Amino acid sequence: MIKELVVHANSKGVEIALLENKKLVEYHLDAYDKEGFGAGDIYLGRVKKLNPGLNAAFIEIGHEKDAFIHYSDLSPYIRSVRRFSSDAFKGEQSHLLDTFYLEPHIPKDGQIDNVLEKGDILIFQISKEAISTKGPRLTCELSIAGRYLVLVPFTNSIGISKKIEKPEERERLLDLMHKIKPKNFGFVVRTNAEGLGIEELKHDVENLMNKWKVMTENIRYQNPPKVLLKEMNKTFSIVRDLMNDSFSKIVTDNATLHGDLKAYLKEHSPEHSSILEKYDEATPLFEKFDVSRQVKTAFGKTVTLKSGAYVILEHTEALHVIDVNSGPKVKKDVEQDTHAFNINVEAANEVARQLRLRDIGGIIVIDFIDMKSSDYKHKLYDAMQEAMRTDKARHVILPISKFGLMEITRQRMKEQVIVDTREPMLHANSKYKVDQPLQIIDNIKSELHHLKTHKETNFLLYVHPFIYSFLKQDTFSFRMKWYSRIKKWVRLIQDSSLSLGEYKIVTKNGEKV
Repeated sequence: MIKELVVHANSKGVEIALLENKKLVEYHLDAYDKEGFGAGDIYLGRVKKLNPGLNAAFIEIGHEKDAFIHYSDLSPYIRSVRRFSSDAFKGEQSHLLDTFYLEPHIPKDGQIDNVLEKGDILIFQISKEAISTKGPRLTCELSIAGRYLVLVPFTNSIGISKKIEKPEERERLLDLMHKIKPKNFGFVVRTNAEGLGIEELKHDVENLMNKWKVMTENIRYQNPPKVLLKEMNKTFSIVRDLMNDSFSKIVTDNATLHGDLKAYLKEHSPEHSSILEKYDEATPLFEKFDVSRQVKTAFGKTVTLKSGAYVILEHTEALHVIDVNSGPKVKKDVEQDTHAFNINVEAANEVARQLRLRDIGGIIVIDFIDMKSSDYKHKLYDAMQEAMRTDKARHVILPISKFGLMEITRQRMKEQVIVDTREPMLHANSKYKVDQPLQIIDNIKSELHHLKTHKETNFLLYVHPFIYSFLKQDTFSFRMKWYSRIKKWVRLIQDSSLSLGEYKIVTKNGEKV
């Protein structure tokens, strides 16, 4: 499988697309104006209110809505976290825990008011970002992710990724970690650590301990709420988590990002430095890699499959509902159950892609096309499990019920990715007061006329694909027509990220006109 990471920077933020064999499987937007409070961020917070009825507490971490932590998320060693937080706040505790006494674990079925008090100052980590009307969800089971390892303080346990299946390799990694881990720090060995030697693991341990040290120093004499450690942005976290030998290319059109990624790869994964590319062509990056089209076709309410069948995705307050329809094409020579099974398997693969692409979490109910054969139902269940195998989010898939429904629960980590695939309307107070394409083109021509006095001689005109097609069907070449009028070369380029009435004119060096 060929994996490509395409990173496009614009005025709103950084768009990140992960392609597998040229097909879009993940899409992220790292907005510049994002308020923070992302999953993995660590804060010094204050207990604002205890709610024994919910067996939970509300925590002040600086978000507009108080964060929430349930007793089950406190972690077994919350007493150690509480004492460490207090000592570090007073400047009486270093980042090392070799002389730190680990407190006894709390019971699994205890009450939160026996563990926390109103006004307590503690270290909290965001486990789930704020969703809708709910504030961030917190945990005190702290963890800091590295490339090969995850650091877990206040424990001495070592876990090995379940995806490392060979018993001898699991035993080897366990022995290496026991040799290099600091006292009272636990670690989880990630999948991409398979086959590594002690030096690579030791280097990752040192990097993680440095982060823990910075976090500890940030606690001293600080008045909460206070951010202690930020998770790296999405671009770098995706590179960190997904980087392996199947990655064939990382490409970005932003010089700053290219420099940052180059430095990151040089330090953390020098063997992959050669796959990083800086994109400099005139055609927009997302157009070149067919990302814009795939985003618009994949994020609509209805998604059409190659067979002509389609799936409809609906979201309610309680759950997501997905309906599979056979479409107009019916194969006459194929038995009905077989035809339904073939479409259902195709739909299962698309549904698995959609869950990952949109980051849909919670309860998902899928209404597949009815099949009478119990054998086909079992095979469809197996096909759904196989399609979801590459999904890193925790999920549970139930067999098809007697009502013909399949139920899935999937881990929800952050706000669902929603992309409006409709063309934006042009308002009356807009710069582009248009009713039809000809008026849009008239606006463009008016702007082009001003280029006549510009010192540059070559320009690029970016337009919506519909306007691009309209201009290209002109009997007389658009480019030649405008050269004859203003003595300037104007190259026409389609850009799906633009709305119908938008366009932009730049010089051949990329400077806006």
